[in-house]
Order: sequence, then structure tokens, then C-alpha cells
Amino acid sequence: MKKFFAGILVITLIIGVLTACTKSAAGRQGDVLRIKVGTMGTYEPFSYVDARGVITGYDLEVLRLIQKTDPTLEFEFIAGPWDSLFPGLDSDRFQLLANQITSNPDREAKYLLTDNTYALCVSQLIVKKGRTDIQSLYDLRGKKIGTTVGDSFTRLLEDWNSENGNILDIVYYEEDVTIVLQDIVNGRIDATLNDPIMAAGKAKAQNLDVEPVGRRIAEQPTHFIIKKDGTGTIIKGKLDAALEKIKADGSLSQLSIDWFGVDYSK
Repeated sequence: MKKFFAGILVITLIIGVLTACTKSAAGRQGDVLRIKVGTMGTYEPFSYVDARGVITGYDLEVLRLIQKTDPTLEFEFIAGPWDSLFPGLDSDRFQLLANQITSNPDREAKYLLTDNTYALCVSQLIVKKGRTDIQSLYDLRGKKIGTTVGDSFTRLLEDWNSENGNILDIVYYEEDVTIVLQDIVNGRIDATLNDPIMAAGKAKAQNLDVEPVGRRIAEQPTHFIIKKDGTGTIIKGKLDAALEKIKADGSLSQLSIDWFGVDYSK
């Protein structure tokens, strides 16, 4: 019996030593908070893979600027389709989403959103280059408008359609917005609602003849979306503090100008 208890004591001591070593190893690494970031990686110019194979884009470069401002943060970017991002956040595959995401009541109820925003998301009609018969949503009566399931542009379209007699024939896509734009060029649908900066980026990267038309339908600020838990509260606090700094010192404005030629960071 004495040998039995002695064995338990030895095992307990070993576990204690291993635990102490693990904690001290983390301490030696500077207590850096490593955060997995979900993003599409196919949404130029906000999130995409460049010619060198590096994942980049305005949203991700904002986070890299934040990392320089607060070295206790370290971001790992993981690309995936749009419909995998929020489930990935729910399952803790990611702790943060960065993909030009705007606020809505459902997201505010379920997740944490940074108080400080970092860009504007503009909503405008995108059509095949050279079309002159579409300038507003009313012009799409009898035509088809395509949109991606679950994004903020889709919600805007659905709300407008409900308030205006359901005159729109909305075609829903599970795939990346690139497929939507390709279908516009090929004549399968007539338009989509999205950000004109994205349309310009996709047109250049994929050689697609599309362009924005008409007036801006909406402008909404974009947020980083964080899992709602204890760690998420810490992440949100650090992100908001860093965003405050890079807004105050002008570096966020300069980043926006470098990417878009205009300051969308306000």
C-alpha cells in the first residue's frame, strides 16, 4: 500500500513539473495571444492570395498593422469559402473573422464586433461592362440579380425587395462571388449588388468585363467579428485599443489610400 501511494505521489510530482514547464515555456514566448483568423482569400482586394502565394488584402493588412502596434497579438490567416466562416467561428476553428463584414442584429446578438471600424462597405449595382439599361434596383424588374447566400448585400437586397412589392428575381449562389460575376459576363444573370472596389479588383484579377453603375445604395462600416467568450472579450479589447491608435496616428488612413486611392477608413 505504501508503494502504491508512493507511486501516486511520483506521478503527481511529474504532472506538476510538466505543467510548470508548459506554463514557463508560454511565458518565455512573451505571452503572445495567437489568434486564428477566418477569411475567404478569394475576395479581392480585401482578402486574396497574391502572385507570390501570400494571403493578403486590405482587411488582413489592417490586422498586420495592428500586430505591429500591439506585439502581444499574433494572427494566423486561414482561408475558406464564405459559408464556412461563421460555422468556423462557432466551432472555434477561428477566433476572429476578417472579410469586409458589416453589422446586423443577428451578428450583434451572437458575436462580438469591434467598436472601432476600419473601412466602409459600399453597396452598388454591378453589371456587364457597357450596359446602360440598368441604373437602379427598379430597372431590374423582369431581370435577374444574383447574390451570395448569407452576406450583407443579400440581406439588403431582400429587405429592399420586401419593401417594394417583391419585384426582384433573386438568384442565390453558394459559390464565391467570382461565379456571380462570371454569370453576369456570360448573360446568365443581369446584375449583382456588391462593393465597387471588389468589382474593380475582380475585374482586374480575373479579366472580367464588369463595372459598377448607378448611385450608391448603401454605405456601412466594417467590423472584425469575434467569438463571444472570455478570450473573445480580451481580443476585442486589444483590437479596439489598437484600432484607436492607428486611427489617431494616421497609419490606418494611409493604408486605405495605399490600397484604394481614397481614405475609406473613417
